[in-house]
Amino acid sequence: MTHQPVRYQRTLRILSAGAAQAVTERLIQDFRRDTGSDVAAEFSAVGAMKGRITGGEAVDVIILTRAMIDELERAAFVAAGSQLDLGRVGTGVAVRAGAPVPNVASAAGLRAAVRGAAKLVCPDPAVATAGKVVLAALDRLGIADEVRGRMQYFANGYAAMGWLAAEGDVRDLGITQVTEILPNKGVTYAGPLPDELQMKTVYSAGVAARALEPQLARDFVARFGLPSGQAALLEAGYELS
Repeated sequence: MTHQPVRYQRTLRILSAGAAQAVTERLIQDFRRDTGSDVAAEFSAVGAMKGRITGGEAVDVIILTRAMIDELERAAFVAAGSQLDLGRVGTGVAVRAGAPVPNVASAAGLRAAVRGAAKLVCPDPAVATAGKVVLAALDRLGIADEVRGRMQYFANGYAAMGWLAAEGDVRDLGITQVTEILPNKGVTYAGPLPDELQMKTVYSAGVAARALEPQLARDFVARFGLPSGQAALLEAGYELS
């Protein structure tokens, strides 16, 4: 007996920051089951996603930093009053699974770990929030020029962690947002950046002002605020207010 592919009547389109990928994909599974609708979701750095949205790409749900969602609402790309904060996300350090885990709890420990890394992988600071945090931290540690030649940039933290898991070695170090580290079983989370180097970012979801499926979009965004959504956010590494 052959199984016919599911034919969905409607499709919800999502453009999201990579920091929300794990929790969004988890909610998508339940959304498909509950609504009978399909979802087409793409994840990348916030700057890249903002450019696609302002460039007129079709989208129903937008998940970016709260600052960007606010900006897009003012520019009439996000429906007024549709925003829902997901929580705060910090930046952390990772190594390939099985590699020695450095002590990064202090600035001195982080400096030593970075200086000893063969490669330092992180999101591209030109478009990604975490990449900007990494560069700022290296500047404050006084080693930005020393390690610049060993840095390798990726489109987002998820991609950086995927590379570290599959192609990195025990001498490589990854720095990105915690929500992009924890879901990847091929890396080990060493810990957050020290408080004095940390910069936490609030992420939000909103309904696109020109959504073709506004009702589905509102349904999906609301799921982040349900008990099941809150539990998923906590598991993914979000700090809830």
